[in-house]
Amino acid sequence: MPKVLDPFRFLLIAVAGWMNHHQLQMIEYLREENRVLRELRAGRRLRLNDDQRRRLAVQAKGLGRKILAELAGIVTPETLLVLRKDSYENGHRACK
Repeated sequence: MPKVLDPFRFLLIAVAGWMNHHQLQMIEYLREENRVLRELRAGRRLRLNDDQRRRLAVQAKGLGRKILAELAGIVTPETLLVLRKDSYENGHRACK
């Protein structure tokens, strides 16, 4: 005999599904925005200050090289990983 979901579980599953869909839409928008920004800069090098580099390195912390290669638009994945490594070697001063 199949078990019927109680209303709370059903509601929880429905909300989780909606949130997942919403997050996927936001991610897809940001990816498209990155593509547009890459087209606008057309190979020109951007100058980032230390704070901007630090913020990008902090956000790149949990992502791997493969995901960074898909997402990174203004700096290369290697640059982000080196920045993160340097911040650890400098006693976390750059990434606080």
